[in-house]
Amino acid sequence: MKTLNKICWILGLILGLASVVLFLTDFATITSAGKDVTLVGTELGFGATIEFGSAEVNMYKSSQILFCFLLTVLATFFAAASIKFKKLRYAAPIVGIISAIYMLVIALSSAGKFVDWQPLANVTKVEYAPFVLITAIVLFAFTVVTLAHLLIDDYLEVQASKGSKLTIPKRIVRFFRDYKSEVKKIVWPGWKDVAKNTLIVIVVCLIVGAFIWAVDYGLAKLLELILGV
Repeated sequence: MKTLNKICWILGLILGLASVVLFLTDFATITSAGKDVTLVGTELGFGATIEFGSAEVNMYKSSQILFCFLLTVLATFFAAASIKFKKLRYAAPIVGIISAIYMLVIALSSAGKFVDWQPLANVTKVEYAPFVLITAIVLFAFTVVTLAHLLIDDYLEVQASKGSKLTIPKRIVRFFRDYKSEVKKIVWPGWKDVAKNTLIVIVVCLIVGAFIWAVDYGLAKLLELILGV
């Protein structure tokens, strides 16, 4: 079990690094005036200067791709540090799944929506490279592996504690079981009480609203007198 746990950690780290590297591959091709310019993910995220013939154009930053890139770097860092700082093992799959879902949304959407080509004139086509979807897939794989590492590591801790601790799945089950028992203790008000309390809230809101309006109206008139408007 310890060997499997270490394999999951190493594999998660490899997938995380691979995801970061994939942002350095071709992400989008922009066609303008019959010329194609291909940009990598980091160029789209951090901005880049591209040439169309003799003209140089500064690309705006794609905040969405930059967001995914930074999340991917952060998730990889959490995965690497989790071997020493145990609490970070929770962060790696959480950040990883957010980045993976967001990256999948980008990959399945129109390229023009996330590749900021607004500064470019006469753009005829913007299309993604296959690496955009591959990056999303690798991020999902990273999330699965880091989650497996979390569950196995947690299981080993429970085994070492000789039953004094519960595994994460058992803690989740106990939480919902306790939640269900607490919900049963709730005393729901009847329709008469709901109607009565609702009426009281409406009346109080009207009174407070009228008071605020009166004060505001009076202060406005006083200000007009002082300023001579």
